[in-house]
Amino acid sequence: MPNLNGTTVHPDCRHFRGDVPCRPNKEHGYVCAGCPVYAPTQQRILIIKLGAIGDVIRTTPLLRRLRQEYPAAKITWLTLTPAILPQGAIDEILKLDMPSVLHLQAREFDLLFNLDKDKEACALHDTIRATHKFGYTLHPAGVAWPGNDLAQHKFLTGVFDQLSLANQKPYVQEIFELCGFEFRGEEYVFDTHEDKGYNWNSLPQSRPRIGLNTGCGDRWTTRLWSDEKWIALITQLQQAGYFPVLLGGTAEDERNQRLHAATGASYPGTFPLEQFINLMHQMDGIVTQVTMAMHISIALAKPTILMNNIFNPYEFDLYGRGQLVQPDRECVCFYRGTCKLSTSCMEDLPAEKVFQAVQTSVPLS
Repeated sequence: MPNLNGTTVHPDCRHFRGDVPCRPNKEHGYVCAGCPVYAPTQQRILIIKLGAIGDVIRTTPLLRRLRQEYPAAKITWLTLTPAILPQGAIDEILKLDMPSVLHLQAREFDLLFNLDKDKEACALHDTIRATHKFGYTLHPAGVAWPGNDLAQHKFLTGVFDQLSLANQKPYVQEIFELCGFEFRGEEYVFDTHEDKGYNWNSLPQSRPRIGLNTGCGDRWTTRLWSDEKWIALITQLQQAGYFPVLLGGTAEDERNQRLHAATGASYPGTFPLEQFINLMHQMDGIVTQVTMAMHISIALAKPTILMNNIFNPYEFDLYGRGQLVQPDRECVCFYRGTCKLSTSCMEDLPAEKVFQAVQTSVPLS
């Protein structure tokens, strides 16, 4: 074992940092010589999953299988959004920037999983040394390309609408198969941030609380539900004895203020990401469209009532909790940000249909 000036050092330990004291040293005063938690690394694994946030969240079930298959592995994850990842479940979380790229290109890995078709992710796949590589590579034409046969299915469903529409595999299953694993229903790995001491005294104490995530981002606005529909749903929830809580970010603040004024539904306001996650953790069920809050809800194991119109419904695995509801009129705008017709089919999703899904998924005691 390495010895520096008479001091034993274990650079192969999963805890060892190399630039600052490791956690066992900081918290317990352990040193490498005789360390009771020495964990020699047997495999070095790199996951490249940059974004978007929702896709990063729904890739975390892969961690469960990797820990099962490689319990002594050191797992490194490169992403654009480090804050969304569960800090205690990953040995090393890196944000995509030049320092991270430089030092990753100087290292060696046993397994490399590139799960993004972004050109920078594919270029990194090609320039980082690893014994076994999975996912996407960079084609000489300058576009993403399947790195092996396992990546072909997920690649093709992403580049041809016809194949995407015909696909009946959930996203998580596709990711597992791309990595060479059979999906066995592994749950997400996620942090509730319950240890941060957030205070939610403003929330109604009676249960069940139903979180209503009223926005959907600005890319796929064909998913939006009108104020009138939200008001109708809130009214039905209140009359039945549920406690609706309006959720959203700054983009939804004006709408949620209107809905609060019209119905009296609880609206705690907008919060930083970690606090928003913990707020969602206080809910007994979540009503949402396909957006970041949907991924958070599933990751928190909440009964999720998912309103979907423009995406393939097979893509989403609710893990047996909640229901997926769709408009009564068939959507003709697959993966489109604007509706081809004058009125979005979301207006043909009745509030009563969503309310019934809440009743089934979160029964009143």
